[in-house]
Amino acid sequence: MEYLRTLGSAAVSTLVQKSGLNLPFYLGSKVASVDGLYTLYDGTKRDDGSLVSIFEYELSDSVKKNAKPLAQNSLRKLRTTRHPDILKFMDAVESDNVIYIMTERVRPLQPELSKWASKSVQEKEDWLLWGLHRISVPLTFLNDACHSTHGKLTTSSIFISPSGEWKLGGLELTSNPREENSVLYTMGGLFSGSSSWASPEVKQSGWPILKEFDPAVADAYALGLLLHAVFNPSHPPPATAQPPHTPPSPASRGSIPQLVFPCYKKLLNPSPKSRITAKDFLSIGMAETGFFVSNRLVKVCLGLDNLTLSSEADKNLLLRTLKETASSFPPEFASYRILPSLLSALEFGGASAAAILPLVLQFGGNISPEEYSNVILTPLIKLYSSPDRGTRMALLEHLPEYVDKLDKKMVSEKIFPNLQTGFSDTVAVIREATIKSVILLAPKLSDRLLNNDLLRLLAKLQMDPEPLIRTNTCILIGRLGPSLGYNTKRKVLVPAFSRALKDTFVHARVAGLMAFMATIECFEIEEMAVKVIPNMSFTLVDKEKLVRDQAFKAIDLFLQKIESHVKSMVCGFQLPPVMSLNLLQFQA
Repeated sequence: MEYLRTLGSAAVSTLVQKSGLNLPFYLGSKVASVDGLYTLYDGTKRDDGSLVSIFEYELSDSVKKNAKPLAQNSLRKLRTTRHPDILKFMDAVESDNVIYIMTERVRPLQPELSKWASKSVQEKEDWLLWGLHRISVPLTFLNDACHSTHGKLTTSSIFISPSGEWKLGGLELTSNPREENSVLYTMGGLFSGSSSWASPEVKQSGWPILKEFDPAVADAYALGLLLHAVFNPSHPPPATAQPPHTPPSPASRGSIPQLVFPCYKKLLNPSPKSRITAKDFLSIGMAETGFFVSNRLVKVCLGLDNLTLSSEADKNLLLRTLKETASSFPPEFASYRILPSLLSALEFGGASAAAILPLVLQFGGNISPEEYSNVILTPLIKLYSSPDRGTRMALLEHLPEYVDKLDKKMVSEKIFPNLQTGFSDTVAVIREATIKSVILLAPKLSDRLLNNDLLRLLAKLQMDPEPLIRTNTCILIGRLGPSLGYNTKRKVLVPAFSRALKDTFVHARVAGLMAFMATIECFEIEEMAVKVIPNMSFTLVDKEKLVRDQAFKAIDLFLQKIESHVKSMVCGFQLPPVMSLNLLQFQA
């Protein structure tokens, strides 16, 4: 196996397949060796390329062979125990000498603890309490619903998901006392380092004694030790871990929060019958003034999980909290925990799009360019087909924030077919917002859509009952003018602007004149003299001074352009000599 690890993942897969194994993944780089029992690798799922983690239990020599029941127990428990906070099982490959378990992509907790050591006291405390909350929930599930003992709750049994959430793993010793051949009671003492997390009753009477107690008691003691390990990593184990198991003193609190310390002491009670359980710890922390319920990250997670069922007041409070504290969240938590929940609420109506969309774009700023399209743009583009006007309005209002990420194919094939319904919407504000969005989307439209479909829609809007919409439509056509095709310019611009000059709304007439001026480079000289100036000239005597002033400026601009061109013209006609003389005499 050591030889295989020196090869690339594809070579490993080929060789293993020749030996009778068919791997559903490509083995990547090594992450860590854990407890001398397994090696953790990054991996890639073969069928869809998604990122996974691979736990390799290598059992080739006689010493490791003895640990095979532990590896098999881990596989069995992961496969049958499903909980959002327990490591998600995906697939497995098993042979006589090796067991591979494929799970969701995770990384070990221990290196993350080191990274957080440099954070502020409050940031670190918030993160650790959030993590302990995430571990207490599945531990309670194992103890109560599964009537099982985890048996190995240490920092090496906890992993971090891409969203930064703590996931419970390390199920090698997880056992139900009702099952035959449960490994905890027969092999618990054989596990390397098991004495470091063993409870006082186990140290006194051995692992089989746990069958006589509630499945939660051993895990509760280990939870107390875990609490000490994450808050006081540089301190020696608490005195209660060794005989005579004296209770923790106030001086030993270290960095453990004041509110948590009473629970910590009760978790480490040497008497299993007097010890609080993980369920008790969770209940105390989630009480009205508990240390979990007041935790910022815990509150956000609970709010996101219940977003669709929450009252409008609670939704608004959560969204306001997210907006005001966005920069304070861990980046991975913001990108892979908050953002997916917001996108889900946006897609399935958990809250108003006007409130959620700005947050989606705000938190989406941390997403890498490679992921932005799938994570942010795909759900946003899908929303353009929504019949809800609030959603469509929010998409258009915030278009400047994501339009640069859109490509021509997205705009032409997926957005524009749904966008064009907004041109004929019965609500004027939607029509106006749709018009304003076109100037941003136009550079990404295909030539056919720009020169045909769009202009037909704009021609109808020039007769809209709302004067501001007619005005903005004229301005839009003027801004689009330079990007139109040669023949389209010839056919469209003069009629469109001339129509605006006859509008009853004064600002529409001014817009028509300014549009002529803005597109002066789109007209040939002959066209200026024959079509443009004649179609503008009647505005010189418009009843509104604002229009007349703009008309003189416009015509003067075009005359200067024509005059400049005429000066460069070479006369191609010569008068006969006699006629030339007569003309000279006449001039004299």
